[in-house]
Amino acid sequence: MKIGIIGAGKIGGTIATLLESSKFCKSVALADVRANIDLKGLKKSKFVQVDVKDAAQLAKFVAGVDAIVNALPFFLNQTIASACAQAGVSYFDLSEDVNTTKFVRDLSAKSKATFMPQCGLAPGAINIVGGSLASSLENVRQCEMRVGALPLNASNQMKYYLSWSTAGLINEYCKVGEALHAGRPISSLPLDGVERITIDGTEYEAFNTSGGVATMCETFAGKVQELNYKTMRYPGHRDLMKFLLQDLNLAPRQDLVTQIFDQEVPLTESDVVVFYVSVVGSEKGGGLKQRSFIKKMRGEVVAGRKLNAIQLTTAAGIVGVLELFAKGRLAAGFVKQESISLEKFLGTQWGGRVYGGNCT
Repeated sequence: MKIGIIGAGKIGGTIATLLESSKFCKSVALADVRANIDLKGLKKSKFVQVDVKDAAQLAKFVAGVDAIVNALPFFLNQTIASACAQAGVSYFDLSEDVNTTKFVRDLSAKSKATFMPQCGLAPGAINIVGGSLASSLENVRQCEMRVGALPLNASNQMKYYLSWSTAGLINEYCKVGEALHAGRPISSLPLDGVERITIDGTEYEAFNTSGGVATMCETFAGKVQELNYKTMRYPGHRDLMKFLLQDLNLAPRQDLVTQIFDQEVPLTESDVVVFYVSVVGSEKGGGLKQRSFIKKMRGEVVAGRKLNAIQLTTAAGIVGVLELFAKGRLAAGFVKQESISLEKFLGTQWGGRVYGGNCT
């Protein structure tokens, strides 16, 4: 299978790196508007310079592959998804943006190709795990999903350094999210619902952000009483973000906030991803049970490339899904993350390597 990756940034390059050892992938076309992309160590990959705003260039690139992985910022997703729908080429992205996902879903309604947005870490792997744990119980009282992409060390007031898409980070801090309460869908306000969680002796705060539940509210409405997703940070981070985005009313100016963060907040390669899912419910004829999936994940060196934790966990999520697609285990049309069982996901090369093993 030939896979086209649009966006040769850190995540796009990491996806190509993981595909190097994936038997289902014969070749990778890695596209970006920039030239001089580093392909060192990527023997399967060939670089193609493409401007996605040029419809002819985009259409030509899409037509030459079996599936497209969109690793660009969320605000470019609709353009690429539309090109895939027109060409009948399967489409995968990493977006946390709710409106973009609705757009992709509408596009896929009559398509024979597979359209699966929201792959990656959260949304993505977190929904595969959360969905599988919730489905393992007859009556589910609550499903809590929490993810933190955090620096191992931070000395600034925010207790935070950048490690992934700044535009995506600010977007999820600003947009209204989704949750289930008493089995019914509700909207969750960004940066609200603050709680404290201690994992392995380290205390974190968790708060509402958008996009992390993916399509789970629709899937589990009436089946799960309380379902929600929250982002984890070190204590104190949320208050500063609330002051910046809400008290100073900068949330409507996401471009400006993104520019400030990109200019003044350092990037870090020393990070950790904290992954936490807890489900409480009862089996048929049984008592109340709690099941959890908790894991801390760090970066690795793969194919001679140093990958940080957020790169590795995000890329492993989508590469695991691509392996299932290549094996014919994904349906045509719109595919939900929670439609994939945890067993199948952990049975993939990279899903199993990164998310499998010992979980606390």
